[in-house]
Amino acid sequence: MARSRTATLAALGLAAAAGLTLTGVAPSGAQAATDPTPGYSLRHLTVTVKVGPDDHPCLVDADLYKPDRASATSKRPAILTTNGFGGSKDDSNESAIGRGFVKQGYVVLAYTGLGFPGSGCKITLDDPAYDGRAGRQMVSVLAGTKSYLDEDKKPQRIRYVAQEKKGDPRVGMIGGSYGGQIQYAVAMQDKRVDALIPIITWNDLSYSLAPNNTSLSRGVTYTTPGVGKREWVDLFFSVGITAGAQGASVDPARDFPPCPNFADAACAAAVRLNTLGYPDASTLALARHASVSTYVKKVTAPTLVVQGQKDTLFNLQEAVATFRSLRAQGTPTRMVWQSWGHSSSTPAPGELDFDAKSLRDSYLGNRFLNWMNHYVKGSTSAPVGPLFSYFRDYVPYDTRPGYAARAIRAAYVETSRFSQSPTATLFFSGDDGLTPDASKVAPGSASYGGLGAVGSSYSETSGLEGSTVDNPPSDAPGTFASFTSPPLAAPADLVGSSRLRLHLSAPLAAQTQATDAGGRLVLFAKVYDVAPDGTQKLQNRLVSPVRVTDVTAPVDVTLPGVVQRFDAGHRIRVVVAAGDLAYAGNLAPQPVTVTTSPTQPSSLRMPLTTPLHLQ
Repeated sequence: MARSRTATLAALGLAAAAGLTLTGVAPSGAQAATDPTPGYSLRHLTVTVKVGPDDHPCLVDADLYKPDRASATSKRPAILTTNGFGGSKDDSNESAIGRGFVKQGYVVLAYTGLGFPGSGCKITLDDPAYDGRAGRQMVSVLAGTKSYLDEDKKPQRIRYVAQEKKGDPRVGMIGGSYGGQIQYAVAMQDKRVDALIPIITWNDLSYSLAPNNTSLSRGVTYTTPGVGKREWVDLFFSVGITAGAQGASVDPARDFPPCPNFADAACAAAVRLNTLGYPDASTLALARHASVSTYVKKVTAPTLVVQGQKDTLFNLQEAVATFRSLRAQGTPTRMVWQSWGHSSSTPAPGELDFDAKSLRDSYLGNRFLNWMNHYVKGSTSAPVGPLFSYFRDYVPYDTRPGYAARAIRAAYVETSRFSQSPTATLFFSGDDGLTPDASKVAPGSASYGGLGAVGSSYSETSGLEGSTVDNPPSDAPGTFASFTSPPLAAPADLVGSSRLRLHLSAPLAAQTQATDAGGRLVLFAKVYDVAPDGTQKLQNRLVSPVRVTDVTAPVDVTLPGVVQRFDAGHRIRVVVAAGDLAYAGNLAPQPVTVTTSPTQPSSLRMPLTTPLHLQ
């Protein structure tokens, strides 16, 4: 696998996603990993943990950041963090998670997750019984109840972490993607964890890797199997296998067949997903077992849910699902929609500044530190922030160094409520129009065909968009239907997930949909912003794959969560397409017709924060 794609998946954690380029080096101007006057010491250590039902031993590679003033008589709170997929403990140094928090007086324990270079055993997808148990034992290291081996292979114990009671350290967890989900896997079984900041991670892994944006039973969990993300799945497994090879000297047994560096069930699931194009029952069970959606009721630690707008791997809908579940059960929770994610890894100026001297010198750095100070350190005067915050890429502000961290607040909305309830509706009319007036809907239809399993549209090259690839989204003629509004008379701001209701005619699918999931119609719904010159913009390259349960009934589709402005003079265009190159598709070409009428109109409902005015 090419080095650029390997480095991209290493960027699936907070560290690399925010601070590394595709070649795996710090971007221009980034602070060096070695601080000339740190005020702390950095120690390498190893820990043996026991995981799984058989207490299998695994070696964990870790770094310990100790403030100079921390001692047995001056104990400090702690941060536990681990890497994103394909990364390692070193990410915490390069990204300033370790350096940033230790400079604020926290002891930081950063460790390499199981299956990644430096640590032993296989990748188990943040399974609570494996990765969760390993993380729980790392909490015990911070508590001083479990020993570690220092660089001279001598057993030692930590004696300088503040505790609420004996064996219960004051500790919070932070990390991104794979290093975000692990926090839930630890906290659901270890009430000693006082606070969580999971960043750009999943709610239901079956949705992440094979989404279905209809037939949702709760959150993003569906009842009809979804549509495989072929490019992300292939990239995901390639990086995992590469990580095993890089760490072969630590645990050579993990690279043996039948599934190199992954739990055996994971490889079998990937093969079935790529072959069928959708997850079967065993694949769903595997993915959901390793998802917070399954055990969220056991997560009670205060949680700051942070998700990226530019993210086709773990989208905003996943964060909303977790946020709502936690809120509903009374877990203290806040949510932030930051600018960057897996699909574009550079934070907006002033949002999360890794060249800064302090976490205080960026918007998110402040939010992270205040959250930990409040819930871990116990400083009740530290603000936990608004219920919901989101970045607007269409709001200008002063991006100069030294100004951006304060000025970015103009681009962030902070609010005490969260709602995605539709405030405006556009009805399909005729064969290509959208109208806000239901009384003016004209009967009509638009038909398209497809290329079967071959994608007919292009939205992204998963994992590389925004870096080495920047091809514009496109749809092949004859493979999509589109409906377009008149020009806007004033700007319209969209925040959240819109909803489509589609009336379809698909004779072939109607005949085969009762056989199995493979016989059901697959389609891809999306919304374009169309400029006056005809240029189309697909916000953050997000699409909604759908595997239709029943084509003879109205189909309700959840569209991608976005923060987007449609400028005056622009048009809103709904596209329903037959396929997408980044995903699995229909097993055979499917003729489809989208219909509308005054009595049964297809429609687009949008959560706009501004009124909708059309010319």
